Amino acid sequence: MQKQVILTSDGLEKLEQELEHLKIVKRKEISDQLKVAISFGDLSENSEYDEAKNAQAMNEARILELETMLKNAKVLDAGELSSDIVHVGSKVRVRDTEFGDEENFQIVGSTEADPTVGKISDESPIGKALLGHRAGDLLEIPVPSGAVVSYEILEIEI
Repeated sequence: MQKQVILTSDGLEKLEQELEHLKIVKRKEISDQLKVAISFGDLSENSEYDEAKNAQAMNEARILELETMLKNAKVLDAGELSSDIVHVGSKVRVRDTEFGDEENFQIVGSTEADPTVGKISDESPIGKALLGHRAGDLLEIPVPSGAVVSYEILEIEI
């Protein structure tokens, strides 16, 4: 059985758009590259043909991966979520108790995680530690570097 993929509605939309782009635009681009490469003749030493075939294989693998993720997707229903506790889909404002810095995170499924924009996976050490906690809770979270990060949860939003 495939692992369930937890997505926000935004995450679902992005995956669907990527899938559509790969099927409609990228397949056509690769098909055109293959036609040009074949026109060069001898395929045994045709690097353009090899590159196009590799691109085609990678594109088809990504399409299959996306179709599997979408088939196993569970989209979070904002109506079922509350701001009392942290759960997947929550936006959490925390304060580093050691340095006083505030950070904002959104807890998302691993498919949507993008730490550069504050979207952290529910499977990451910080994401996992925040789940189930309430505003005002103090947390000591061991992180992969071996350090321990101390956070106070300031606010939880849906």
